[in-house]
Amino acid sequence: MGGLALAVAAVGVYGIVAYAVTRRTAEVGVRLALGADRVQIAGLFLRRMAFLLCAGLAGGLLGSVWLTRYIQSLLFQIEPTDALTMASMAALLAATALGATVIPLVRALRVDPARTLRSE
Repeated sequence: MGGLALAVAAVGVYGIVAYAVTRRTAEVGVRLALGADRVQIAGLFLRRMAFLLCAGLAGGLLGSVWLTRYIQSLLFQIEPTDALTMASMAALLAATALGATVIPLVRALRVDPARTLRSE
């Protein structure tokens, strides 16, 4: 069940990032045409994704700590606020989000600046 939830989260993150990159494809083409480096553009998208990821993880961790009294009866042989479990799940979700970000980012970096400028 956890694997299925992770797959749904990865598809959701991919969809959101792909949509955001598609909306900004013209901007990427113009930036490339004006001399921006592909590393700078990748950093722009990765910083935005990192901000959203940190906000989501912080909200999720706060929510899980807040709801511990409700889930304590469902957990066996583990504390509801086990730091190792929370940290490992946060790292797994962060790696999944980063993996879902890479595919649209690579697609955006392959944009031909001349084609983008002609379409504007």
